[in-house]
Amino acid sequence: MPLLRPGPASQDMRDFLALLEQRGQLRRITAPVEPDLELAAITDRVLGLGGPALLFENVIGSSMPVAVNLMGTLERVVWSMGLDNAQQLEDLGTRLALLQQPRPPKGLQETRQFASVFWDLIKARPDLDLTPPCHQQVLRGDALNLDNLPLIRPWPGDASGVITLGLVITKDPETGVPNVGVYRLQRQSPKTMTVHWLSVRGGARHLRKAAAMGQKLEVAIAIGVHPLLIMAAATPIPVQLSEWLFAGLYAGEGVRLTGCKTLDLKVPSHSEVVLEGTITPGEELEDGPFGDHMGFYGGVESSPLVRFHCVTQRRDPIFLTTFSGRPPKEEAMLAIALNRIYTPILRQQVSEIVDFFLPMEALSYKLAVIAIDKSYPGQAKRAAMAFWSALPQFTYTKFVVVVDANINVRDPRQVVWAIAAQVDPQRDLFVLENTPFDSLDFASEHLGLGGRMAIDATTKIGPEKRHEWGEPLSRDADLESRVDARWQELGLEDLGSEEPDPSLFGYVMESLCRQAMVKKT
Repeated sequence: MPLLRPGPASQDMRDFLALLEQRGQLRRITAPVEPDLELAAITDRVLGLGGPALLFENVIGSSMPVAVNLMGTLERVVWSMGLDNAQQLEDLGTRLALLQQPRPPKGLQETRQFASVFWDLIKARPDLDLTPPCHQQVLRGDALNLDNLPLIRPWPGDASGVITLGLVITKDPETGVPNVGVYRLQRQSPKTMTVHWLSVRGGARHLRKAAAMGQKLEVAIAIGVHPLLIMAAATPIPVQLSEWLFAGLYAGEGVRLTGCKTLDLKVPSHSEVVLEGTITPGEELEDGPFGDHMGFYGGVESSPLVRFHCVTQRRDPIFLTTFSGRPPKEEAMLAIALNRIYTPILRQQVSEIVDFFLPMEALSYKLAVIAIDKSYPGQAKRAAMAFWSALPQFTYTKFVVVVDANINVRDPRQVVWAIAAQVDPQRDLFVLENTPFDSLDFASEHLGLGGRMAIDATTKIGPEKRHEWGEPLSRDADLESRVDARWQELGLEDLGSEEPDPSLFGYVMESLCRQAMVKKT
């Protein structure tokens, strides 16, 4: 099995900024820019154009520069992990799949694979940094003021300034096992913020345990970390492994951590800013509304209040941020990269799945196209059901389109052909009603409860069809080879094979799904 990566990836965000600048993928903005609305509006246009990362060096109201759009293209996400190309993401996923559902190896080759991953785990153990850059400045008391941070407000209806790419670090009060998540935090006062996390997330579980034990929950927010740490926090990992260990697997070496000044928590030592605070169980304030990834404003919810009592930071810190909204956004690019990492893990969970794709325009999780190696009637329905339950990330996938293994799931032309040519809506639609659902999905008739649909666009076999189908059109492989050999002779060498264009993929697919749903009902 190939090595995980050519060499260790840096764990310092500043090194990644230097790499982007060296490769012409960073633009410095020296003109004054407002963090309220204007910064996000500028970035949104650059994102839509597939443009470079931005470093706003003159943010009005703060001495900190703001870095944004670092992960605005798949190429930059791949670079952040110390890799050369997107294909290596699947190689990484293959290794992670061995940890997702460990089992005894079969044969010498699998034994070597397990031994290699075990060695990676040893190298990935976190290291303790005794001279951490994030402790170069320590602010307490009156010197602690969240208004000194360049908190952006991306959309006109947003309630306040936010932290969006901070690692939110908590610890299980019983076991001491840490959890690292990426949750939105809203400014409430110069020393407090609310944290918005779902009840199933690790931080929320830790808070419930702390409440049962009559304790406050310690919380650290690490801002301005290397993107590979953010990727690790977003990856579906086996519950017995920590995000720090996974980040070490991503980096090729252990994450450098350091203890907080006032908390019994560890944070990445190269963080630009670290906020240290506590949550008193039951102390909540209204959080929201905010523009969300669905393309709408979310609601107002009571959320836990974090009271901060210490800030540590590097000299001349750089603030890292992002924002949500309709794709393309940075979170969509992260999802595309994770899509490639998930693929081997999903194949291990559902053996008949050959490939799958989550189109960015369908929010990178609302619609999935899965290709299966079909061998028996009803297999498409089984594969769709297995997909929905394979990983937590697919719980809220509304539409699953199942196609044959010879269909390129990333080519909308092929997928749309399969739907148009091989689907009878009265036979090939499968709808599940009243399933637990995403509360941010306003298309659902009841918030938090909705339907989901599978479309069987595979070739029908056995009892799935009641009449003979025509013979599929194809050409002899020898003829295709002869044409390939004559391509230059024919003067057509400048006409290469056309790559699939995934633009508007999700829009086309979801439109077809809506039409199919109407026909079904």
